[in-house]
Amino acid sequence: MAVPLISPCGSAVVTFKNLSPIIARVVDILIERFRCRGHPNVRATHRSTLEFTRERYLTPRGDCILCVAAEKAVGDLSEEFKDALRSGARLIVTVRVGDVYDTITAWGSADLPLSDGRSMVIRRSNYVDPRTLAVRADKAARDVNRKLVELLRNPETVAHVELRVEDGRD
Repeated sequence: MAVPLISPCGSAVVTFKNLSPIIARVVDILIERFRCRGHPNVRATHRSTLEFTRERYLTPRGDCILCVAAEKAVGDLSEEFKDALRSGARLIVTVRVGDVYDTITAWGSADLPLSDGRSMVIRRSNYVDPRTLAVRADKAARDVNRKLVELLRNPETVAHVELRVEDGRD
């Protein structure tokens, strides 16, 4: 028996033959995007967190901050996106400047308030506060691609951030 599978964008059809039984799983994907800017004080050396902030100024002590002047904070995300995070869904964050990028994978939590209007923080730990976007991340600021960090030390640099929630609870 041939079973056609259509890609989510509808652009390709793949046929698998002689597969029995077939287990199909639909994955819901929600995406939020925003831009932020570089700053001369970007260090990105923190061991357990990574942050995007709406603030325009950054002191050298802000070693978890990757970029400033972000267009969104956690409180600005859609309710549908927040609900997905609160269901424990996987979050994939991609930060891109031109051809240079890095990807961070983290997880939502039922405990996330997602209410802060100033920043969003991704944490390696399970700690949650109003700024927390996701927990149990595979990277913190110090783990981010150093070419990307170098580019984000320039205040003229604009980074494009994509937050992608996938229903891939473990």
